[in-house]
Amino acid sequence: MNLTSERKDQLIQACLYAQRLAYVPYSHFRVGAAVLAEDGQIYTGCNIENASFGATICAEHVAVVKAISTGNRKILALAVVTDADEYARPCGICRQVLSEFAADNFLTLALKPDASYVEKSLEDLLPDAFTPASLS
Repeated sequence: MNLTSERKDQLIQACLYAQRLAYVPYSHFRVGAAVLAEDGQIYTGCNIENASFGATICAEHVAVVKAISTGNRKILALAVVTDADEYARPCGICRQVLSEFAADNFLTLALKPDASYVEKSLEDLLPDAFTPASLS
């Protein structure tokens, strides 16, 4: 997908802001995400930990759920950042959730904490994905 540099900057700033809101009393590993939905809105998410670790939810998952719960059914792009000194990578569950709602030509901006990024496609993130089309 071709996003304008302005839209990329908006996604990056939104995910950096969301990272600051992370609730991480156990791991202290903050993750922020922002998705661009088909209606042009940007939805943010942060990781939210829970004492029952299985109830923890990822930043990317939060952002996607927020978009879907407003009626959007396609995600055009994702920006994601972590505290690590490497480019952020969504976990396996988040990759699967993204594959359910990713638009054609979906784009991920995988950030480092300094806001530098690399661009990844859904195929880069999840090759040979099991998608809704796999059920037909």
